[in-house]
Amino acid sequence: MKTGLKSILWSFSALILLLMVAVPVLNALAAAVLMVPTVILYTTLSKRAFTLHMAVVYGIGVIIMGLPALIVGLFFLVPSLVMGHFYRKGAPARKVLTATVLTVLAQLLLELVVFDLVFDFSLMHEIRELITKTVDNLREQGLMPSVWTATVTESYVQSLIHSIPMALITVSFLLAVITHAIAAPALRTSGLTISRLQVAREWRLPRIFVFYYLVVLIADMATPNTGSSFMTVTLHNLVPLMQLAFSIQAMGFFFFVAHERKWNKAIPVLLSVVVAIFQPLSLIGVIDAAFPIRKAFKKS
Repeated sequence: MKTGLKSILWSFSALILLLMVAVPVLNALAAAVLMVPTVILYTTLSKRAFTLHMAVVYGIGVIIMGLPALIVGLFFLVPSLVMGHFYRKGAPARKVLTATVLTVLAQLLLELVVFDLVFDFSLMHEIRELITKTVDNLREQGLMPSVWTATVTESYVQSLIHSIPMALITVSFLLAVITHAIAAPALRTSGLTISRLQVAREWRLPRIFVFYYLVVLIADMATPNTGSSFMTVTLHNLVPLMQLAFSIQAMGFFFFVAHERKWNKAIPVLLSVVVAIFQPLSLIGVIDAAFPIRKAFKKS
């Protein structure tokens, strides 16, 4: 009875979150956690029971919202099945997250292609049109500075377009991490063995990653920032991604020092926030990965 009641409650949660996607302001929050109930249901129920629960959820969603409910539901269903599948297999947390991130990313890329080919909707074209019209309207109202020329507008549009891959990767990563952070503890309370991620103080990048970073930086300096070549777009996204990786390394370093020196737990959290805000501090992560500085902070 307890298991059946939990399943019904999680199905109800899935329905409420699906309906909230249509509510402005709340839709972003709902989308961020929409996979959680589905992952839990797939991991804890038999495939037949899971299919029945989701059929009811999507059926009610379609009755209330129409076809968009089914489209949104199916989009989040696929990565939920992937995450639940790896949970069932007892896979390591890193493997679970990697598979989920790649699944969400593949779906987002596929959607861009489908919208372009089937509905003749190009995200890049829409971004260009939106920025150009906005700048033109502001210029007509006299709100644009004289130094803002058509060349500046084009450069800004190119920068936004080049940032699309980075944005897709970030969204995929956040969806996977948020879902895992909520679903994994909930499943553990049900008695299931779900692998945990490494504690923050153990986060380390391979030393070879520093060499890759230097190569990317040199290539970025040697490549023009303008243009839409494959190399330009790749470097435009690869540099901030690698900086993000070293920022995480820096956060791990602070948690390591705090653990070794018995600092208050709030200190590494605050330092991590500072690192996240000020990107140049990712250099701390580069130094930590390149040199064995953690040995200096280990207990004697």
